[in-house]
Amino acid sequence: MEGRTVRIRTGAARRRAADHPDRAGRPRPRQRHACRTPAGVPIQRHLRQDLEQPRHFRGHSAGPERIGDGRLQSGSGLVAAAESYFDATMALLTQLRATQMDPIRRAAEICARSIAAKGLVFLFGNGHSRMMCEEMTPRQGCFAGFFALVELALSNHANIVGANGLRAPLHLEKVEGYAEEILKGFHFGRDDAFIVISTSGIRPVIVEMAMGARRRGLPVIAILSRRHCEQSPAAHSSGKKLVDVADVVIDNQCPPGDCVLELDGLEWRTGPVSTVTGAMIINMLRCETAELLLARGVTPVLLPSHQFIGDTSAEQQLERFYEAYRRSLAHLYE
Repeated sequence: MEGRTVRIRTGAARRRAADHPDRAGRPRPRQRHACRTPAGVPIQRHLRQDLEQPRHFRGHSAGPERIGDGRLQSGSGLVAAAESYFDATMALLTQLRATQMDPIRRAAEICARSIAAKGLVFLFGNGHSRMMCEEMTPRQGCFAGFFALVELALSNHANIVGANGLRAPLHLEKVEGYAEEILKGFHFGRDDAFIVISTSGIRPVIVEMAMGARRRGLPVIAILSRRHCEQSPAAHSSGKKLVDVADVVIDNQCPPGDCVLELDGLEWRTGPVSTVTGAMIINMLRCETAELLLARGVTPVLLPSHQFIGDTSAEQQLERFYEAYRRSLAHLYE
């Protein structure tokens, strides 16, 4: 698949050029306004060497102009940051399907084996990765057998500064020994399994969570970005990363730094993709696990959508889900 370079000149940039025509032809010291798409995936110039077969379109415009619907018109056609982000994300999802079905199936086998044996599949992620735990459970279409181990002190909240701000969890994820204190709060069974989610895969709390699960005899499934993890130096004193201590590794396909778009006037990239690809992996894993459970003769008890007024069948199914989930937790705090 070929790629292309789309140069987007923002409205503010065009206004500056109009106000200062003498500067219009001067190169800006930091011209970072291209959305690179090698193999369909936008990426920074300095990341090209990370791709095995980089291929680029080399189209560029003389300066896009706004048209009636707000999109940007260039000599090579219509361009927009939203469309570029959509295309980049779809390319990553296609790449995910092409390369990660085997580890997803192996992970689903582990999950199905645990749930069929009345065990639990724990999920842990700190910061934004916590959202993937909550995508697995609880939400419509989930079923008993998965347990989101969400530690509020490591979760990103609405506040950036002040109480429950961002500084504390960013510090705590670097503290060695913290993960073990979390694990001590639970009784793990021999049929349990563990999913650890982290795009970078390097922080001590993530590495130690996986190491602690393995010490307890649990198989560990990791969801991470191989490129980010392998290019980053280890942050744990053991020199290990999540990729080193997992039984199955699912690559979420994210570039280092997570974001895929460069825009004129921004020093740093925007357009993070780990939530999109991570949620896709979680739902693929859930669906594959459900199918494997049915093949074993185990019917998962699903959480239905209960947003239908007067639908008593949904309410009854909801009660069945509550009971099945309660029973699945029986050994957790023994």
